[in-house]
This record gives sequence, C-alpha cells and structure tokens, in this order.
Amino acid sequence: MTRPGNSRYLTCRYETTSTLSRIVPASGGSCATGPKAPARGRLAADARLCYQVFMAGWPASWRDRLAVVAALVLPLALTAALVPFRAHFPNTDAALTLILVVVAVAATGYPLAGVLAAISAAVWFDFFLTRPYEHFTITRTTDIETTALILVIGIAVTGVAVWGRRQHLASMRRAGYLAGINAAAQAVAAGHSPPDLIDQVCDRLTRLLSLRSCRFEYGVAGIGKPARMQHDGQVISGNRVLDTERDGLPAETEILVETLGILHGRLLLQAQPGSRPTLEQRLVAIALADQIGAALAASLPADRS
Repeated sequence: MTRPGNSRYLTCRYETTSTLSRIVPASGGSCATGPKAPARGRLAADARLCYQVFMAGWPASWRDRLAVVAALVLPLALTAALVPFRAHFPNTDAALTLILVVVAVAATGYPLAGVLAAISAAVWFDFFLTRPYEHFTITRTTDIETTALILVIGIAVTGVAVWGRRQHLASMRRAGYLAGINAAAQAVAAGHSPPDLIDQVCDRLTRLLSLRSCRFEYGVAGIGKPARMQHDGQVISGNRVLDTERDGLPAETEILVETLGILHGRLLLQAQPGSRPTLEQRLVAIALADQIGAALAASLPADRS
C-alpha cells in the first residue's frame, strides 16, 4: 500500500480518449502505472456513450429496421395469399392468423414495429378480406368489429412485448451491476493490491456513470468544493440535493472512501455532458467505492508494520 504523501494516487488519474485509456499524471511529476495499466481501446469507445441513455432508449438498429419492414410486408403478404380462399372460411379465422403475425412482430419489443403491424393487419384485412373486396370500405358490422379487434389486440400485445423487453434489459443491467460489485469484492478477498483495485473500480465507474475520467486522491476530501455523492445515492452540492436524473451529474463529483469513520481519500469523478445516472447506478457506484475502502483498510496493518 502507498503511504500518505506518496503521489501515486494524488497525481494519477484514469483517462479515456477517443483512441485509448490510460493512467496519466494529473499535473506534472511521474506516474508509475505498473503492469495493470494496459490500453483499453474498447473501453475508450464505450466510455463515449452515455450508458444510462443507451439502456433507457430504443436505438435504431438493423434488427429494428427489419422489424419495421416485416410489420409492413407480412400482413400484406398474408392477406394477399388468403384471397383465393376468402370465400371458404370465416373472416374471424383470417383475423386470428393476422393477430399471430402481429404477435410475432411485436415480440421483437420494438414499439413502432408492433403498432405498424397492427395497423397494417387491420388495413389489409379490410381491403382484401371484407366485402366489398379491394375497397377500403366495410359494410357489415361484424367485419367492423373484427377489424377493430385486430387493431386493439395488436396494440395491446405490442405494449406487453415492450414492457417485457424493458424488464429483460433491466434484469440484465442489474446482473451486470452485481457482477461488478462481486468482482471487486473477490479482488478484496483475494488480497489484490489497492492500486489494482482502484484501477478496476475506476474502469467500471467510467462506464457505469458515463465519465470523462475517474481518479482516486489519497487522504483528501472537499478540496475544490465539488458535489458529493452520499451513501444513500443522493448528490449534494452545498446544502442542495441535486436531481441528477433530470439535470445530469455535475462536472465534478466526489465519493468519499471511508472505513469505520476513517477517511482514506476520495474518488473524484468528472462527468461527460448528458450523464444522468439513476439512483440504482449511483448506489452501485457507492458499493464499488466501499470495496476500495475495504482494501485500503485491510492493507493498513501490514503498512504500519
């Protein structure tokens, strides 16, 4: 463990750029990075994304575009294929088949595709399978009801599918958080050196909170009066509680690293614009900082000897 006064922590920071990630001096002096400071090109690219915005949004992808195409084409193709047989089976059977197509498209979890599939199914059901044929006109009450049911059920199924996809993403996100905390705890239990653990935690915090940089400063707190992330996940600036999910994380935020009231130092976080971590993410950040505190506390007896 590095003793107080050593500049290893105070002058070094974990920095991500467009091409690499590295440990660099904060201001002058030298920075001994050791063998645990390899360039991480993939991390550097990932760190440029706002993690929580990516997880909360629905980014357009080839899969989503394919779902939109299927939503527009499949109901048309199916109803056109049923035209030669439309006089030989009830319209309700055709409607059930169309709903099956809508469910298949909605299962992708992309809301626009599901809604378009429901609308497309209702429109082409009206055009090809209701009298008068090949006209966007419905004369029978039962056909009107069936068309309306296709639309309503399709939109309802889409809502359920979207909710399911969001729950799946949330469970994957929580599993990732737990894996990160567990990895840090295992590193502490295995007796890994505090500098190695600090590098690992800064790596995870950079991605978790969409940071420009994360550095550990030994034995200091409050210098520069940055905002402070409390153990309950709240971010305080002066006497004011900040709404980070609405206004974003401040440019600089510190997390105190303490063990049983003993201050070891702080993690100083520099956020990218637009970084809006959720309470869940902030609590994970606190848990990771606590692992640094545990590692530093465990190294104290050997250090004093």
